[in-house]
Amino acid sequence: MATNQIQIDIISDVMCPWCIVGYRRLEQALSKFDDLEVTLQWHPFELNPAMGPEGQHLGEHIAEKYGSTPEQSAQNRQRLTQMGADLGFEFNFSDSSRIYNTLLAHQLLYWAAESGKQTDLKLALFSSYFTEQKNPDDIEVLIEAATKVDLDAAEARAVLSDKRFETAVKEEEQLWISRGIQAVPAIVFNQQYLVSGAQDPDTIAELITKLTTEEA
Repeated sequence: MATNQIQIDIISDVMCPWCIVGYRRLEQALSKFDDLEVTLQWHPFELNPAMGPEGQHLGEHIAEKYGSTPEQSAQNRQRLTQMGADLGFEFNFSDSSRIYNTLLAHQLLYWAAESGKQTDLKLALFSSYFTEQKNPDDIEVLIEAATKVDLDAAEARAVLSDKRFETAVKEEEQLWISRGIQAVPAIVFNQQYLVSGAQDPDTIAELITKLTTEEA
């Protein structure tokens, strides 16, 4: 029995360039289907949960974490910049780019889901960090992103200040880790099928076709 409904859960981090690439490719795949009802939710994953408030120089971080040389790191950034351009997203890496803690950002995203603004805020945060090179661990930067998608600034400040969702975010992170998620993006379709990494639109579309046409 065919169905026109699909549930998509995306485990990701604001710091992850492949997460915005993966989302844009997912959008391309979904555009191939008419009348498809999509329920989409973002879930937290911190690539660098121990990162201090000052952050770290991106090149140094990549070298320490992955052993990449400056030349390799520059090539990867150039490749991502071109991929982003092809997908309509602007990466503005520079020699001064830094990587930051994202726990506060995930708390704001958790709250935004209540208003149906989670995807809008996630995309605003991707742009704030990768395009505008702003710090997503800065409360003022986060509030600015929230207001851009018509979320209430005062309530956003309260959520970030009292950290009412911090425990819930950490518990959700651990839940996905316990399910085997070790890298992002991780996209789960209908709570059954996991797609790891930023797969190409045709691969994703194939899976969606299977899910929407298979027998119940």
